[in-house]
Amino acid sequence: MTQDIFIGGGGENYATQQFLDLGYANRHGLIAGATGTGKTVTLQILAEGFSAAGVPVFLSDVKGDLSGLAKSGSADHKLHGPFTSRADTIGFDSFAYDAFPVTFWDLFGKQGHPVRTTVSEMGPLLLSQLLGLTEAQEGILNIAFRVADEDGLPLLDLKDLQALLVWIGQNAKELALRYGNVSSASVGAIQRRLLVLENQGANDLFGEPALALDDLMRCSEDGRGVINILAADQLMGSPKLYATFLLWLLSELFEELPEVGDPDKPKLVFFFDEAHLLFDDAPKALVDKVEQVARLIRSKGVGVYFITQNPADVPDDILGQLGNRVQHALRAFTAKDRKELRMAAETYRENPRFDTEEAIREVGVGEAVTSFLQKKGVPGIVERTLIRPPSSQLGPITTMERTEVMAASPMSGKYDTRLDRNSAFEILQKRAEQAAKEAADAEEKAEAAETPALREFNSARRYAGKGVTRSTSRRPQRKSQEGFGTAMANVVMKELKGTTGRRIVRGILGGLFKGR
Repeated sequence: MTQDIFIGGGGENYATQQFLDLGYANRHGLIAGATGTGKTVTLQILAEGFSAAGVPVFLSDVKGDLSGLAKSGSADHKLHGPFTSRADTIGFDSFAYDAFPVTFWDLFGKQGHPVRTTVSEMGPLLLSQLLGLTEAQEGILNIAFRVADEDGLPLLDLKDLQALLVWIGQNAKELALRYGNVSSASVGAIQRRLLVLENQGANDLFGEPALALDDLMRCSEDGRGVINILAADQLMGSPKLYATFLLWLLSELFEELPEVGDPDKPKLVFFFDEAHLLFDDAPKALVDKVEQVARLIRSKGVGVYFITQNPADVPDDILGQLGNRVQHALRAFTAKDRKELRMAAETYRENPRFDTEEAIREVGVGEAVTSFLQKKGVPGIVERTLIRPPSSQLGPITTMERTEVMAASPMSGKYDTRLDRNSAFEILQKRAEQAAKEAADAEEKAEAAETPALREFNSARRYAGKGVTRSTSRRPQRKSQEGFGTAMANVVMKELKGTTGRRIVRGILGGLFKGR
């Protein structure tokens, strides 16, 4: 296996070949440029290069174009026509068409194998970001996770979290003594956000079997790294869900993988397309989390490559850690655009042969300004580079071809059937049934204990007259507060009774509007 990935030709007449050194590929990278300048092709040839070197890849297919990695390219293909002479221009003598080992994934289970995680694995911080919660609402969500841990209530899917939040809302006073104020209005706001999330398809994301990270880090029988492609064209309709899922996956890799230092090549390369979605309106705590992961995950052997239209979309602290860069053309029509272009140019090591700012503005489609880390991690001199042609097919494969790839995948059948094991919802339901049974038994015992004389005495004490218009005495004090299990059980029973009818109606309406 080669230790370099050929990117394209640079220098005078594109005669100087540009390579990405695998030994520094875990130092992260950036692919930037305006729409239509060639970012997708650059992503495709990088994925091919890593796979050929035995490095597994994870990437999201935002536009539906990258499924072509599973099929060999062809000189007869209409999109490969412009690349016919490019290999000769840049001296790519070993160029050949080829298909690569691909596994398709899809949060909705339609264009790939289902991808799931549990509510517990997502955690309160990322879930709060996904829901767009306020600080107070995030505090209540943290209380929910703490209660679940302390009372042995596994939070696997959304209905587990929803049932627990109902109990928290009804027992706010008791919880406030230990955790601080719990506002029922805030609990209701979280429930509404969960409902919106559920309508966006999050039910498909949360549940079991959860994705095993080892399944993303596989190699094929011939030693090539498997390219994991997440279908994201439908997912982009819920941008927060998309960004939060990818950040969760990065966090899981960071927490689960062992330290490996600086390996000869990465254990996995992770491409984060439409990276601006991760940072738009993100709270500082989340940005700090991303920075921490980006800074430390390279020691786990994982390289992270952000793909975005403008480098300014990525915070400076994170941008400074991206050592390998491919900058396609940037448009500068406004003063703000020109300022951002100038700032982008200043992040490169200057080349005396040309002006970097001018080059970024002028490079054509399929051409880029590149800089890759060299020995001892020193950034290479910026170079104007003509990107090499991809070996796999440009553009998507057919639905039938995708189905055939999925059927032949080792992942076929592993995640297809959803599991619903005993978790918070089922435990609360069982407690509710037990509490109802105990209450009924107690009432029967109380009635059986009454003697005929006692019943006659109690009846005689009752006043059956009319005309009393107001109470002349205080209302009787309520009995002592219910225990934890009984209170939780009663609340869940109310919730179950209240939602059954609504779910039936929603099912009927869903059928009526299914053909929209």
